[in-house]
Amino acid sequence: MDFNTLREWLTLENIMKLIQEYRALGPLPGIFLPMLEAFLPFLPLFLFIMANASAFGLWVGFLYSWIGACAGAFIVFIVFRKYGQKRFFSFLQRHSQVQKLMGWVERHGFGPLFILLCFPFTPSAVVNIVAGLSKINTAQYMLAVLSGKMVMIFIISFIGYDIRSLITQPLRTAIVAVVIFLLWYIGKRIELRLNSKSKKNHQLS
Repeated sequence: MDFNTLREWLTLENIMKLIQEYRALGPLPGIFLPMLEAFLPFLPLFLFIMANASAFGLWVGFLYSWIGACAGAFIVFIVFRKYGQKRFFSFLQRHSQVQKLMGWVERHGFGPLFILLCFPFTPSAVVNIVAGLSKINTAQYMLAVLSGKMVMIFIISFIGYDIRSLITQPLRTAIVAVVIFLLWYIGKRIELRLNSKSKKNHQLS
């Protein structure tokens, strides 16, 4: 199967059929597909999330998608954090655009990463690689991934589960907006604590 054939095959209906076909494996198909997108960013994550919500229900589908997407992001991050200095990956750090992105991530930390990861069409694979190559605190990165992807995946799951409710039930839409703000605010507070602790540790050392 070539790339164009694969792209044509990747529809919501076909993905749902695939999940149903391997339903006997329990949560594995629902977790594996979003995880795979972290390594193959051309795959349509939003379709995987919508298919999970339709196949498993809103909350279970959301949970499977969130676990898979976060696990994939962490694996990519850890690989580039550990092996980014090796010869195989060294060319990436020499690239001027990568260096700019690394500096941007290191300077701004949690906030912008959280916002970027809230959007479904952000090239999260690039974000994970750049974060792994940068000197950003691992806890800050993990916090941004967990909270940002939670928002993004819940919104897509919500749309995939009941797309009409966004229009017919504006209260639900308002609740989603409030949740986004609360997650951002809580994340910023935690980031401030992490920064203060790292400064204290640096001063003590």
